[in-house]
Amino acid sequence: MRSFLGRDVLSLKDWERAEFYRLFEVAQELEPIARKRRNSDLLAGKTLVTAFYQPSTRTRLSHEAAMLRLGGSVCGFADAKMTRAGDFYQESIKDTVHMLEYYGDVIAMRHFQQGAPAEAAKHCSVPVINCGDGWGEHPTQILTDFYTLHRTVGRIDGLTILAVGDHRMRTMHTLCYAASQFDLKLYLVAPPEMAPKKEFLAELDELNVQYKLAESTESVIHDCDVIYMEPVVQADYTKSRVEAGDVQKGITPPQYKITREMMLKKAKKDAIILHSLPRMDELPMDCDHLRHARYWEEAFYGVAMKMGMFALILGAAE
Repeated sequence: MRSFLGRDVLSLKDWERAEFYRLFEVAQELEPIARKRRNSDLLAGKTLVTAFYQPSTRTRLSHEAAMLRLGGSVCGFADAKMTRAGDFYQESIKDTVHMLEYYGDVIAMRHFQQGAPAEAAKHCSVPVINCGDGWGEHPTQILTDFYTLHRTVGRIDGLTILAVGDHRMRTMHTLCYAASQFDLKLYLVAPPEMAPKKEFLAELDELNVQYKLAESTESVIHDCDVIYMEPVVQADYTKSRVEAGDVQKGITPPQYKITREMMLKKAKKDAIILHSLPRMDELPMDCDHLRHARYWEEAFYGVAMKMGMFALILGAAE
């Protein structure tokens, strides 16, 4: 297993199975710090720089919370429009990160351009964390999801996961890459215009990922242990910010959503629902209090997982 020390987290495509479990082990060791809502001094003197060129609630704040829980500090920006990186000058990634590396010990970046965090890592002497790059990948989201499964279900191997939503999305790409390291099966459900591209499916075949394409949530939910949901109503991830405009709720076709009735009558009794949020109407609020819901717990486990990640990357754990 490769060392985590000083390592970028840009993609899960090259992760080994043992690396997932080592991260989960350290995250679980640090979990009591977050559960008791206290801070430690494990990363005292270390600083996280957040460079978010796209809006974020959970991803940015969970990274910041993780660093603060470990006694570190945080600086950065949440809107590139408020910086010289995103104004008239449209500063290059190279120039921006070459400055940011002097302000902290690790950089967490979200960008509307696919490959931007990888480009940043080429010009940066401190680790770079990909917090979502356009339609590319979102490794820390899937690490959060899999850690949630590890802690709430107790296993990842042997699970059948229904992944329903826009399969052009970065989370869906990373989910499939991570699945290559586990003995699990995927059902992929998406509208035709949002279906996985043939090139991507060929890549999954090369990685020996076990997957099947399905037409609707309802047709396969009875066979699934995990319902992993994302909206099929998506903003353009190639732009820094997309306002809602006249988009209205109630526009998700029924084959790409779940209902309380479907969960009660057709889902496995012990099936769980994951969703990275925010949501549209694909996951109705009347599902929130079902025992199947695990998307609120994801918020906690996301902080613990990122605490483990920072501890490993910055040398507080081996």
